[in-house]
Amino acid sequence: MATLLHLSDLHFGKAFRPDVAEVVVEQARDLVPDVVVVSGDLTQRAKAVEFEAAAEYLERFAAPVVVTPGNHDVPFYRFWERVFFPYANYHRFICDELNTVTDVAGLRIVALNSSRRATLTNGRIRRSQLAFASRAFDGADDSLARIVVTHHHLAPPPDFVGGNVMPFARRALRRFTEHDVDLILAGHMHRSYIGSSLDFFPGDLQRRGIAIVQCGTTTSSRGRGRERFKNTLNLIQIDDHEIRVAHHAWVGDLARFMPMSKHVFPRGTKGYFDVASGPGIGAERSSVA
Repeated sequence: MATLLHLSDLHFGKAFRPDVAEVVVEQARDLVPDVVVVSGDLTQRAKAVEFEAAAEYLERFAAPVVVTPGNHDVPFYRFWERVFFPYANYHRFICDELNTVTDVAGLRIVALNSSRRATLTNGRIRRSQLAFASRAFDGADDSLARIVVTHHHLAPPPDFVGGNVMPFARRALRRFTEHDVDLILAGHMHRSYIGSSLDFFPGDLQRRGIAIVQCGTTTSSRGRGRERFKNTLNLIQIDDHEIRVAHHAWVGDLARFMPMSKHVFPRGTKGYFDVASGPGIGAERSSVA
């Protein structure tokens, strides 16, 4: 079984909450994840000092860390830097590549940069990036769980207020379905959602659902909607048959993250639970309330 700690929207800068961030590191020591995934927006204004602090923070995790840029990791006000060197500080402090493939603990994690210098908020996944993902999954052993990480979301927020999905989301989900992707991790909305691609994109994608796990902001004061002023993270366990997600929220009175809901998804090309090996009719499947 592989254990993955999913964080997002750290926002090092004015909105960053160092007290919460410290507890994340402490709890990660107890949880002992095989990998930590941060789905974008490491910084608030893509400043060198913010990236440097973010890099130092990520180094404190004992497990390997997989990251992808967010729209806040591209300069917002510094126009010429945004046009000509949008990822200079990200490359300098975080990672040389914008799209990456990581194999760890029986997982193949493909992180795709959905941020764009030409768009201030919403993102894109280009056809070339889908081809990059296809090559990565074509070469993956069948035993590996297949995971995609983006910053921008491919499913709408749970209250359907704002936060439109990326353009051509169905095209991306179709490609990921063809390659038997098990799980998609994202952030950006500062609100959580845990469900299936079939919740929003049926029709030609009905062959199997992909578990979609959105994380709110883990370490900033920029939560939105029902997660205003809240912080969240996800603990995900994956074995040969199931994906189990424990959604955690910050509880100020306890000064720690506590599990608020649990979700179980079938893993594998069938996209359903076998009655003999997993939950059947009447089994509980929760969603973030």
